[in-house]
Amino acid sequence: MKSERNGKSVLLVEDEAEVRSYLEMSLRCEGYSVESAGDGVDAITCLRNASPPISLVLLDIAMPRQDGMETLRQIRSINPVLPVIMVSGGSSTVNVVEAMRRGATDFLGKPVDYEELRKVVKLVFETQAGNLPNAPEKAPAQSSKTVYVSVNPIMRDIQSVVDQIGWSEAPVLIQGETGVGKEVFARQLHAGSPRASKPFLKMNCAALPSELVESELFGYERGAFTGAFQRKPGFFELADGGTMLLDEIGDMDFKLQAKLLHVLQDREFQRLGGKDTIHVDVRIMAATHCDLESAMVNRTFREDLYYRLNVINLRLPPLRECREDIVPLLEFLLRKHNAQGSGVPPLTPQVRQELTLYDWPGNIRELENFARKLLVLKDPEKLTDELRAKACRRARATAAVEDRPQSEPLNVRTPILEQVNRAKDQAETDAILAALNATLWNRKRAASILKIDYKALLYKMKKLSIEDKIVLLSPAIT
Repeated sequence: MKSERNGKSVLLVEDEAEVRSYLEMSLRCEGYSVESAGDGVDAITCLRNASPPISLVLLDIAMPRQDGMETLRQIRSINPVLPVIMVSGGSSTVNVVEAMRRGATDFLGKPVDYEELRKVVKLVFETQAGNLPNAPEKAPAQSSKTVYVSVNPIMRDIQSVVDQIGWSEAPVLIQGETGVGKEVFARQLHAGSPRASKPFLKMNCAALPSELVESELFGYERGAFTGAFQRKPGFFELADGGTMLLDEIGDMDFKLQAKLLHVLQDREFQRLGGKDTIHVDVRIMAATHCDLESAMVNRTFREDLYYRLNVINLRLPPLRECREDIVPLLEFLLRKHNAQGSGVPPLTPQVRQELTLYDWPGNIRELENFARKLLVLKDPEKLTDELRAKACRRARATAAVEDRPQSEPLNVRTPILEQVNRAKDQAETDAILAALNATLWNRKRAASILKIDYKALLYKMKKLSIEDKIVLLSPAIT
């Protein structure tokens, strides 16, 4: 990471202290000196009095006292050629067009990625140093975020309704394997919606324990639990008026699903440890690689929550089902990551064939990593040889699993006694569930059928976690 000064100074205009601190640190790591301002009024004052002069302005759009658009207008009246990069959490087409019309040099959407910030700032300075009149015409704003247009018929059908789905307020469930671009698609829907100028927040339901997911979603009051030293708003509050993506919704804890369903139905909730009811207006999108219909059968996902989320269902196909997209998409990713304009080795017909034959189990994410690696090593033949070797290793591993004798346990390290106990617990669970279903969940009658004491049945249900499944199986619980 760089630390030497490069003689360039950046005026950072951002009202959120945490974001301002992050951006300031990122710019200083690249060798830029940084002046900071919390709003447009302070920014204009700093610009007039700065010594040495400011080399570039990084300007947020939504700010108190004076927003970014008005500040940009004043900057252009002071210095018509000073580079200005606009930053916004609502990177809609309207914002981009309006910013460019007022003289912005480029546009970044929040959250700002460090690598993207570095590339855009560097490109702006390089273009400025190369004499603007003779420099090549710069791509439109958001060029680094341009959406790839697929040639696959299934993907083209999905992309044809993006605007229509984005503009609606309906919940969207996006399904597909890991790496197919579910989050990218959700952000595209948000950018084309009436909520584009409002926040887009993502919560990964599989990345945290269920207790932390709950506190992150709904927030908490001071003293709600050990370590809660002050009130903290949750994602629902922060996303009010905007969109929230619940990523990996299929991995959400079963008990937490009931509370989420309540919020989706009533648009209100209480913070952990709080008594005040909070009303929110948030559009929900959900994404998962799981088969939710199978999860409902296995009683790990609530059926009522599934139908609440599944108003519009989009399945993004894996890359192996869109082989005609592999080479064009790779070329698109090479252009996206080739910010320095270095040469890219040509893809020979043999390399193209190898790329098309490979299954890409990591989907677009794996293909993007391949593109970045190719830009560094510049040896497509060597990299395709690595893909071929990787495919052979996967095939051997798959064959080894398929050839394993049926009597051989999958986990040979599991002690025999533990396997016996698991089998016993499963048999008891099946017997109790059968009796409960036969009696419409009348536990006293079920105990009579099983010929055990009523309290013994309650104990076994608690021990085997059968209580958690009652809500799914029947509302008639005695």
